[in-house]
Amino acid sequence: MRVSDIDTKAFSLVLSGGGALGIAHLGVLHDLETRSLVPSEIIGTSMGGIIGACLALGMRESEIYEAIVRFSSVSKWIKFSFSGNAIVDNSKIEAIFTTLYGDKKMKETLIPLKIIATDIYTGQKRVFTAKDDVTIKDAVLATMAIPGIFDEHSIQNRTYADGFLCENLGVNEASFDTLLAVDVLGTNAFEKTLPDNFFKTSNVLEMFERSMRLLIYNQTQTHIKHLKKEILLIEPHTSDYTTFSFHKHQEIRSRGLGLLDD
Repeated sequence: MRVSDIDTKAFSLVLSGGGALGIAHLGVLHDLETRSLVPSEIIGTSMGGIIGACLALGMRESEIYEAIVRFSSVSKWIKFSFSGNAIVDNSKIEAIFTTLYGDKKMKETLIPLKIIATDIYTGQKRVFTAKDDVTIKDAVLATMAIPGIFDEHSIQNRTYADGFLCENLGVNEASFDTLLAVDVLGTNAFEKTLPDNFFKTSNVLEMFERSMRLLIYNQTQTHIKHLKKEILLIEPHTSDYTTFSFHKHQEIRSRGLGLLDD
């Protein structure tokens, strides 16, 4: 399917998780704005949920990018924790999300929004929608809570972690028969060679990240294979960056540009 096929159709915009790689979503959003294409709903996981929530509230791509740039320095949002189950305390991140979303609830978006998280106790997928009486900030804190890295997040006596654990590209949650899905952990997220750094530690870390990307990629491919809908799948070239390369925001954003061209 080509982008011209969705010009006159209601479509679901699905944005994957991927940490800093998710900044590539902004390049795609820029091109959608250029074409005056507005999704009928937005589905996001992790970083895709953070960006998708901004879009659902009516922020333009340039405004979302400015917010990313302001907080691109890791020191502005990371506060190390010496207790609990995670390396990072979420207090700084929560303050950032308060700035972005205020106390708005899921039902207050201009475009219907779905955010995917995972129940940390049962492993079941949890999709936050306008039907839930929760704030966007809470839903986003849940969807981006990578286990062991960020604090798990509790909402209404349930505890949640990152949505990538169950569905990194939320195609199964689409209400419409036509989907535009952007997967920053797709086919183009992998180097074609194995790491060969001088320090073994670097090789080990790269292999771990590669393994996680492969795990998520295979999960997504299974979901797409069984999908009974029309899908335009966009897979930006993100293999040159790590999931924490927030300082390379300009380069990563550019990887999403021009991918909607027929």
